[in-house]
Amino acid sequence: MEELLIDAYGDDEQLWALHAGIEDSLDLPMDVHVIGEPLTLIAIDYDGNARRGLVASCRGADGTEHRVAFADIQLAPDAAGYPYLVAYCRWLGVQPASPRPRRDSGREARDLTAGEEDIDPAKPMDLIVVAVKQRAARCRFIGSERVITLRAASLDGMVPGQVVTVQANKHWRFNGHPYLSGKITSNRIDAPALGLTPLALNEFGAWDPADAYGGEADESIEHWARPMIARGPRPVFEMAQVLPGHNPDDFDSDPILEANDLNGAGDTEAAQDILTQLLESDLRCLDAHAHLGNLLFQTSPEWAINHYEVGVRIGELSLGPDFDGVLAWSLIDNRPFLRCMQGYGLCLWRLQRWEEAEHVFERILLMNPLDNQGIRFLLPAVRGHEAWVDDED
Repeated sequence: MEELLIDAYGDDEQLWALHAGIEDSLDLPMDVHVIGEPLTLIAIDYDGNARRGLVASCRGADGTEHRVAFADIQLAPDAAGYPYLVAYCRWLGVQPASPRPRRDSGREARDLTAGEEDIDPAKPMDLIVVAVKQRAARCRFIGSERVITLRAASLDGMVPGQVVTVQANKHWRFNGHPYLSGKITSNRIDAPALGLTPLALNEFGAWDPADAYGGEADESIEHWARPMIARGPRPVFEMAQVLPGHNPDDFDSDPILEANDLNGAGDTEAAQDILTQLLESDLRCLDAHAHLGNLLFQTSPEWAINHYEVGVRIGELSLGPDFDGVLAWSLIDNRPFLRCMQGYGLCLWRLQRWEEAEHVFERILLMNPLDNQGIRFLLPAVRGHEAWVDDED
C-alpha cells in the first residue's frame, strides 16, 4: 500500500494510484467469484467517481458481461490477486467478500447446475428464488451455487429473495439444465439464509437535530419531529447501491429508468423482465425489489408487499439489530432501501395491518428525519386506523 500510494493525496489521487498499481499487478483475465457465481475478471476501471471507486469488468461463462464493485470480488486466499483485493478493501474500510475456494475451470459450468445428488424426492427441499417467470422460477439451493428451474401449479405471491420449501414429484434435465416439479408447501422471507454479503455502509459525519429543526426561539416544534430531537446527534450513513448492468461510462445507462420508461409506455412485461434480470444477477439490487413492488402495488398489494419486504430484509443485513443512525434521502444510494421501506409500510396500511404499518413509518422517520418521503402526513391516518384511499381515484 505504501508503494502504491506514495505521493498520492486525497481519495481521487489515491484511487487512480490504486487502479494503476492493482491492474498492473494482476494477471488478467483471471477466475473470480461474485456472490458465489464464477466469473472471469477481464479489467479493473476507475472513472474518476470517488464514491463508486474501482469497478471490476467481468464476463460470465455464457458471454454476458457485468460491472461490479471491485470490493465485491471474491478470491481464495491463495489466489495471486488476493493481497491486492485485501489492500483495497482495507483502504475502503470494509471486509473483503467471503472467499470461495478456487476450482478447476473445466468444472465451473457443471457446478452451476444441480445434480442428482442435490435432489431427494423423498424429502422436502428448501430453495432460494432468484427469478420468477410466468410459469417457472429459477432457484438455487441454500448454501450452494447450484441452480435449478422449478415448475409448480402456482407461483402467485412468489418473489425473488424468498425461500420456498418444495416437495418434489419429478426432476429431469433438458439441454443440460435441471428442472424440478413439485408442490410448494411453504415460503418465507429469510434474508440471512440467502448467503449475501451485506451492502457496505459508508459514514458521512453526524446529523444534529438542532441544525435540522432550528428556528426562532418561540417557534414550536411539530409533534412528529420530537422523537428525532430527543435522540440527539446521530451518525449519518450511505448504504451502497448495487445496480447490475449499469455502465458508468454511459450517463444514460440505468436499467431501473429503462424499466420505468417501458412501464410508462404500457410494456409492463418488458419492465418486469429487466427488473427480474437485475435480481437474477444480484439479489442485493434493492431498487429492483422496490420497482417490482411498484408494478403490483395498485392491483395486488398482498403480492407487492413481498417484493418490498425482501428488499427491506436484505437491506437490514447491513444495519444490524441496534442501528440508530440516519440514512439521509439526500445521499442518493440510500433511496432504494427507503423506497422498499415506504412501499412495505403502504402495503401494510392497505392490508389494514395498522400496528405494523405504524412501526414501519415511525422507523422511516427516524432513519430519514428530514422526511423527504412525506411519511409524517400518513402517520395520523394509520394511527387512527383509517382505511387507505388512493388519491388518484
